[in-house]
Amino acid sequence: MNRPKNVVGIFITLLVLGTLLAACQPAAKDATTTVRVARIPVLDTLPLFVAQQEGLFEKHGVTVEIIPVASAPERDQLIASGQADAVINEVLSTMFANKESIQFQTVRYARAATATAPVFRILSAKDAGITSLEQLKGVPVGVSDGTIIAYLTERLLQAEGFAPADIQTTSVPSISDRMALLGSGQLKAAMLPDPLSTLAIQQGANLVLDDSRHPEYSFSTLTFRKAFLDANPTTVKNFLAAWEEAVALINADGSRWTALLSEQNLVPAPLLESFQVPPFATAGVPTEAQFNDMLAWAKEKGLLDQDVRYADCVDSQYLPK
Repeated sequence: MNRPKNVVGIFITLLVLGTLLAACQPAAKDATTTVRVARIPVLDTLPLFVAQQEGLFEKHGVTVEIIPVASAPERDQLIASGQADAVINEVLSTMFANKESIQFQTVRYARAATATAPVFRILSAKDAGITSLEQLKGVPVGVSDGTIIAYLTERLLQAEGFAPADIQTTSVPSISDRMALLGSGQLKAAMLPDPLSTLAIQQGANLVLDDSRHPEYSFSTLTFRKAFLDANPTTVKNFLAAWEEAVALINADGSRWTALLSEQNLVPAPLLESFQVPPFATAGVPTEAQFNDMLAWAKEKGLLDQDVRYADCVDSQYLPK
């Protein structure tokens, strides 16, 4: 009569012992502690250079290799081919890459607009005679089609009450070309990122609208290859811990980084002495609402013909706790 009880007792004992032994096993090590980051010369990358300069990556046991690239397509090609592990991009780019299978995941905001610090501005040419939103109706705004710039232009104008017929755009993919055409008056209006928009205003362009009025639409992101995340979760967490400390240093005193901004070509030379570094986003990821709005826009424009899951593209588990 006691045998069944003994069997149960032995089973429970073995189960407990197995659990204890499993707990005592060393955690699987990451495949590498090195992160290769492909970066274009934009202000959003400042925390990367601050963390490197201040020894924060070393402090957290991470080696970072920064790979300079000239354009977003070159950046995307490097990470797609496995020659880079991380990039600063936009959620739209991650969606496009993941439409067939999960290739990349966004793990953090990089930079985000706030009510006091815009990231993008719609400007009018010096002599275009456009100084108000009402005057922008029906005027082609220079953008890069199929990108965050086109999305943001449309959403900002819609939020200000523009009807679809009021919103006109023209494609000028190169930011430098867009700025030059605006400066010459060949473009009456254009969407430009800060700090280039600040320089354009200094050179005579007029501010018509910026994303500080609707900051929920405007942000960049830090994104990794999914295979790298799966193989190196601790390395990614340590990388983000160093990034967080760099952001804290930037937000505590933006005036400290003028030399670094110059050295890395993150701010045009004429602005260096007067440019005020904006606050950078603290730990967080794009919300599902932000993601779904971009997805709806991409599908409406024919850039995607299927849904892409938020959970497949955005993962907050690597953020500092």
